[in-house]
Amino acid sequence: MFVLRNVGKLLFGSSNQESMIELPQGQLYLVRPLSPKGYSELIFKDASARIRRTAQDFQYQLVVQRVYEEGEAELLAEEEGDDAEADADILAGERDEKTFLLDAALRFRVENREGSERVLAWRDLSGDAGDVYEFVCDPAISPSQVQQFEHVARQCQYERKYRKPHTTATEEDLAQFEFDEQPIPQASPLHSPTITRSMDSADSMVLGKPAANTGVKREQVREPDTTPTKTRKDRDMKPPTVSAHPEAREILAAEVAELHFFDFPSGAFVLQDASVTATVTEIGDWQYWLQVKSSERDWLGIPVVADINPVFNFEFLSFIFNQFSDDGSAYSWLLRFKDQATLERFQEGLLQALWEQLNETKWSKIKDKERDYVADAFNDLTMEDSEHAQEEEDEEEEQVEEEEEEDDRPQSEHYDSDEDEDDVEYKPKDSEVNKQLAVGYKHDRSFVVRGSKIGVFKHTPNNHLEFSTNISKVETPKGELFSPKKVMLHNEDRNLILQKDSDPNKLYRMDLEYGKVVDEWKVHDDIPVVTFAPENKFAQMTHEPTFLGISKNALYRVDPRLSGNKLVDAQLKQYVSKNDFSAVATTGKGHIAVASNKGDVRLFDRLGINAKTHIPALGEPIIGLDVSADGRWVLATCRTYLLLIDALQKSGKNEGKLGFEKSFAADDKPQPRRLALTPEHVAQFAYETGKGVSFTPAKFNTGEGAEETSIITASGPYIIEWSLKKVLSGRKAPYLIKRYTDDVKADDFKFGTDKNVIVALPHEVNMVNHARLKRPTRESIAGDFGIAGRRGSGRIGTPASGRYKLGREDVVKEAF
Repeated sequence: MFVLRNVGKLLFGSSNQESMIELPQGQLYLVRPLSPKGYSELIFKDASARIRRTAQDFQYQLVVQRVYEEGEAELLAEEEGDDAEADADILAGERDEKTFLLDAALRFRVENREGSERVLAWRDLSGDAGDVYEFVCDPAISPSQVQQFEHVARQCQYERKYRKPHTTATEEDLAQFEFDEQPIPQASPLHSPTITRSMDSADSMVLGKPAANTGVKREQVREPDTTPTKTRKDRDMKPPTVSAHPEAREILAAEVAELHFFDFPSGAFVLQDASVTATVTEIGDWQYWLQVKSSERDWLGIPVVADINPVFNFEFLSFIFNQFSDDGSAYSWLLRFKDQATLERFQEGLLQALWEQLNETKWSKIKDKERDYVADAFNDLTMEDSEHAQEEEDEEEEQVEEEEEEDDRPQSEHYDSDEDEDDVEYKPKDSEVNKQLAVGYKHDRSFVVRGSKIGVFKHTPNNHLEFSTNISKVETPKGELFSPKKVMLHNEDRNLILQKDSDPNKLYRMDLEYGKVVDEWKVHDDIPVVTFAPENKFAQMTHEPTFLGISKNALYRVDPRLSGNKLVDAQLKQYVSKNDFSAVATTGKGHIAVASNKGDVRLFDRLGINAKTHIPALGEPIIGLDVSADGRWVLATCRTYLLLIDALQKSGKNEGKLGFEKSFAADDKPQPRRLALTPEHVAQFAYETGKGVSFTPAKFNTGEGAEETSIITASGPYIIEWSLKKVLSGRKAPYLIKRYTDDVKADDFKFGTDKNVIVALPHEVNMVNHARLKRPTRESIAGDFGIAGRRGSGRIGTPASGRYKLGREDVVKEAF
């Protein structure tokens, strides 16, 4: 007799956690017919397979769960030791259950073999090519049960793809999810096949040509996301239809290339046409168009704007970009050119169009060095092609897994199922949402702005957040209620500097001990405050009274001790031209970086003088700015990408000096690194959310004496963390992600660590551990919104994230 561990039989229609259909007995194998890791692995000797709903509409999971014999679970718990009982639910989720998002990419299928054996099979999307999971049904399972299970799986895949109930589907609609592939390999063959995989060049990789046997293993080559390339007959998604092309004024580039289309289910670029002409044209005042066509077909036409997310990869002679349709759907394309000269000519024309569209200035008016700077920024990072790089990445992933497995932190009462009756799921009665986040440096507190309220959260030693108190009314000293536009901690985290949106010439000081605004400061009669920053990176940990401010064309110091206006006239740098400043940041020594909506950055060693270094604009407005404590790295945030700039001079008379201290030589500029999601991931993000990329201001991890190792930002429901080490070594897609059910409003690292990130969602605040972020795969991008059935899972979509759920007393007395 068998029993399921930690789960009961759920009836259809009972809840969002329901099991829709179940095959109660079978065995789960992972079969790797092409892998040197070993042919077949028995995952669960006894298991059940089921399909369940998630908390997100039209999303379903295929779940295979280990089944224990009577008494086996208790015996195993005794062998695991004294901590087994406390950690049983967490371990069960990792050890006893495999969960897969039901998507066409799985190629879910059923095979009836001789001797009445029935096998369910689906791709291992995180494994090597050809790897499949196989659920071998117990002979007691009837054919009708398996047939019904397969039918429900098709209905679920239909709902996920079309975002509508399966009741609207015809049999023909469901037939597209019948995958006729090669026979499912035997889970336990007598002889495992030995296959040598090799490649003779990058050409064979990109084009899908058969490779000669050079003895070079495929695993030794770091491949871009352009592989594996497949033929047209294998693709599952069709490119969008072409709209009419506007009339061209001038042709900027026209080159012959191959055209590939990114296929979502397979995760591969599919060859569409072996010979197309890609043309960039000017079609109006600061308007440009990219058209791709062949002698037989007009493939696509799109405006040249920042949202196409252009990436040039000279190693593989390719240009990758996105296309967005009118209904919000996103697609990813790849053009591959015959040689570097052809790609360079096309790049020149495309970047000219993009730069002129963003800056509304002719490309011919900027210097050659600035053109090179722009081109360098849009080139893809150098690929790591050493085996050592792959081994290092595998080691890091293993370390993350160990961190996750060893996470035995005590949970807040939200995670205790025995105390659910004492918890209140907070549903705000107002229409406000969390908008801003300020993380304390001196004291372990975070402050979240929500309308005219500010919630105060304590950081516990166990890396959780505890609701501390609520400042229910943010009012001016005259009693006028307002919602702060911007906030900054000040004076050893005892004060909060606030700005009121309707009065940009004034700032307010809130005394956090009393929870009220105690001072109103008039900065200047004619110079408003666009934004402000501490006097140096760690000034908020000290009693330093002054701080910096910027207007659209001025940089200055604010000194609250002055009578009357608080702007220090002697430390004012005002420009006649409209620079349109938008962001400011400081280093540990007080050096200053100022960015603008034009996209350029200025570096100062002090106030009141001209900038030492001017970094050219790429075109997009800069909405956020951060600087490493030592001044080496400048991090600018644009809507669709981040810009990482090395301010250290490596040659010339100022070698070893920072751009803050000494000017770069006229023929030398800092080397930019444009950090963007790969076009394939941008398309998958848009496929899941219906939205393009829009980053929140990115930040380094920071702490006194700590080295910056990571960058955190967010876009829509995703938080994204870049590894600085991987970025600098030129890794492909050097970032991890985590998806939430709601859009992320603000995010920042906990002070002094890169292991914990504080995330403000519209109606809740989380502290998430670095180990919870995953590599961007189809599954992690889609998000795991299922119920894992284990302690520490938190709210759906935020497992073990340290989220604080208000108890009944908190809601009544300290409602935030």
